Order: sequence, then structure tokens, then C-alpha cells
Amino acid sequence: MTDAAPLPNPAAPLPDPAALDAADPLAAVVDRFVPGDDLVAYLDGNSLGRPLRATLDALPDFVRTQWAGRLIRGWDEGWLSLGERLGDRIGAACLGAASGQTIVADSTTVLIFKLLRAAIAARPGRTELVIARDEFPTDRFIVERLADDHGLTVRWLEVPHGGGVTPELIAEVVSERTIAALLGGVAYRSAWWADMAAVTGVVQAHGALVIWDCSHAVGSVPLELDAWGVDMAVGCSYKYLNGGPGAPAWAYVAARHQAQLRNPIPGWLGAAEPFSMTAGFEPAPGIRRLVSGTPPIIGMQPIAHMLDEIEAAGMPAVRAKSVALTGFAIALVDALIPDAVVASPRDPARRGGHITVDHPNARRAVERLWAEGVIPDFRHPSGVRLGLSPLSTSFADVERGIRALAAALAD
Repeated sequence: MTDAAPLPNPAAPLPDPAALDAADPLAAVVDRFVPGDDLVAYLDGNSLGRPLRATLDALPDFVRTQWAGRLIRGWDEGWLSLGERLGDRIGAACLGAASGQTIVADSTTVLIFKLLRAAIAARPGRTELVIARDEFPTDRFIVERLADDHGLTVRWLEVPHGGGVTPELIAEVVSERTIAALLGGVAYRSAWWADMAAVTGVVQAHGALVIWDCSHAVGSVPLELDAWGVDMAVGCSYKYLNGGPGAPAWAYVAARHQAQLRNPIPGWLGAAEPFSMTAGFEPAPGIRRLVSGTPPIIGMQPIAHMLDEIEAAGMPAVRAKSVALTGFAIALVDALIPDAVVASPRDPARRGGHITVDHPNARRAVERLWAEGVIPDFRHPSGVRLGLSPLSTSFADVERGIRALAAALAD
């Protein structure tokens, strides 16, 4: 994980955002995103990333030349393998994953269900699933439903409000009864970046599987899924991968597990010979067996454009700017909103790409800010979440947004 310099002393003068932007090696990338018409500061890139100008130009061309121009021939000319090729790019640029282990397919929800149901099938005789009580609602809902359907027990992991899963905490709830633990790599509320290698080791020591939800991690923090021995992972693409609203998600399955992976939603394009139309389902070799229905080809286009930018910048540079942005934001909150609580790690080695600020006036302040063109995020019960997507956010954006937040919270 990346080390970083200590945060500025709140008593010292705040850094000049113009100087920070002038020194930012990735500053020019900000202008490659489409500006919002009434946008003053967009601080919600961890919920929905901004579109690239390349996407604005390329989508109409895709409709004209690919969809209209090639029609059904497009399937034979690259569409059928696009999910695997795009998955390999995500794996190489963002996940530390060798080729053949990542695929773009369904929504995050569907892929979590598939992986967790496959884990249950792969660990017969075990009776427990592990998840944090404060995990993202979809993850919890799926765990609870599958536990109910299969007569399993949910073991709830209790994590601190401003923290997340640790090796010590996970050790308290896993055992030889555990099937799998579904855990957030970067916690959606606090931005706690788990020590994913250590946590994975604790779970696997009991013969259980780990499924990491990397929705707030991919494109924000450098991941090394292969090196960390991760079993499976999943993540959305509309946050730091800027795929747009409803963009398809991706799933990673380590090569060692693929032959035993049983897709609970078998579909024709996950079959070994999809166009043979034979009776009975024979799964495709490798990661493609996780596919069910027709790939969302149009929805994959913006992801490819954002990967161009991430590949050019490199995740170490992306991470360095992310640490600088969130550190600057914390310094501003300390200086300008002294009655707020930063409910995110101050240690940059444990902090993802966003921070959450707790304040009693949070809900009302966010409503006011949205009307003013400043876009953070409200999280129940009293959190203002500031998502600072590194490639599309400037230091000036952060200062404008947090000064506006300070004024809104004070009223």
C-alpha cells in the first residue's frame, strides 16, 4: 500500500489550491471530462463518475458505424469477446490480475449473487456466511436471502463507524463452519481500505473463501489480487471507471477456482458452444462460464475510454493524487468546520478515495449544496461523503466545495 506524507498541520496556513493544481502532473486530465452546465464543484465521483469527452464523441460514432453499420455481424467481429478483453484490461490496469480471470458482464448485484452462490456450492457441509453489519445494503441483502434460502447462519462482523474490517476483527467470526466472507475492500461509508492480503489470509486459514466487493476500490487504490491470493472479487464500473449510470460490473475469479465454479444463472453465452444450441448446459472453459446473457456492448464503451486514461496515468500516479486530494480535504475540514467529525481514516495507508464528514446538519446542508451546484453525497444518519475521483477532480474543486459545505453546515 502507498505511503504518503503526513497531513498538513491544521494550525498552519492551508496550501494554495492553485499551487497544488499547478504542481499536479495529472492536472491536464481534468479537462478531458465533460463539464456540467451548472457545476460549481463535483465531489461525488465515488457514486457516479463524470463522462469523458472521448465518450461524448465516441458513442454516436459507435451507433453509426458499429451498430447501424455492422449490425449482427458485429458479434463475430469482436462484440462476443469484448467482456473478456475489457476484463483483462481492468485486471492489468487496476486489479493486479493476470489475463483470463476478470470479465465484464452483469450488474454488481447479479455478480455478487453469482459468486456467493457459487461459493456455497463449492463448500458443502459448511453453514455460515460472514459479512459486516455496516456493509453496503445490497451485499447484506444478498447474504441474508441466500442464508435464508439455504438454511445458513449469518455471522455479523462489527466494525467501527469510522473504520472497517481488520485481520483481528475477522478472526473473531470465521471458523471451520465459514463458507465465505463477503467484504468491502474500501468501505463505502468510511473509506477504510482493508489490509486485503492479511484479511484474506485469516479467512483462508479456515478453509473459507473471500469475496471482495471492490466497488469503491477499483480505479481508486492499487489492488494486487493475484499477489494477495484473493479468491474472488467484484466491482461496479460507474464510479472511478466512469462507465456511466447503469454500466455493467466486472468479476474476478482466481484461475485456481474457475474449473469448479458453478454459475447459478446458466445462460447460452456462458456455454462452451453457445451457437450449437444443444440440450444440457456445458460450461465454457475459464472465466467465460460466469456469463449468462447477452453482453451489454454499448454499456462497455465508456469503460474502455476511462481505461485509456488510467493506463496512461498508471495507478501509482492515480493513487498519489487521491492521497493528496483526500489529505487536502481533511485539512480544509479541520480548519473550516471544527465542529465536524472526520469519520474516515486519517492514515492515508488505510484511506480510500473519499472521506465522510459527520455533522448534525448534514442532510439539510447537502440539499442546499445540490441547489447551488456543489455535489457531495449524504449518507444516513449524519454523513456528508466527499468522493474525490483523482483524474476528474482538481484541488480548486475541493476547496470550493468544502468552503461551500462549511457555510451550509453553519446555517
